[in-house]
Amino acid sequence: MNRIPETRIDEKAIKAWVISGLVLGLVWLAVPALAFYYSYKIEPIPQYILWSLLASMLVIYLVNALIVPKIRWQRWRYDITENEIDLQRGFIVRKRTVIPINRIQHVDTSQGPIYRKLSLSSVKISTAATTHEIPALDDETAADVRNKISLLVRKAKEDV
Repeated sequence: MNRIPETRIDEKAIKAWVISGLVLGLVWLAVPALAFYYSYKIEPIPQYILWSLLASMLVIYLVNALIVPKIRWQRWRYDITENEIDLQRGFIVRKRTVIPINRIQHVDTSQGPIYRKLSLSSVKISTAATTHEIPALDDETAADVRNKISLLVRKAKEDV
């Protein structure tokens, strides 16, 4: 288990996460917009506070949308063996999850609108306790991973 997983997710994940970050980040920019509206319509707020809020939200927005996806992709790795699935992710807090094959109940693939446009899918692995996800695999790889895990689970259940 000390061996670092070697398989990377698809590099198109960066583009998907950038698009997602840009779209969802607009919510963050709504905060200073509401503050400006409040200042002009209801009660004046000092301009330096408004512009500081706008600048900080803009920095967070751009970092989250343009820098984080690349780092996130570099850190995401997985491996599938006959006995387990090993997932490693995270750049501030690194998480390592090992899922025993014989604990898996079912495997799904899913796509949102951004993933669909980029021909990407996520593989979701369900156990009795929780669901784990391998994000942003190209559609063919996701189907292969899903089928491989399913086959390994059937084989493990037959051996019991």
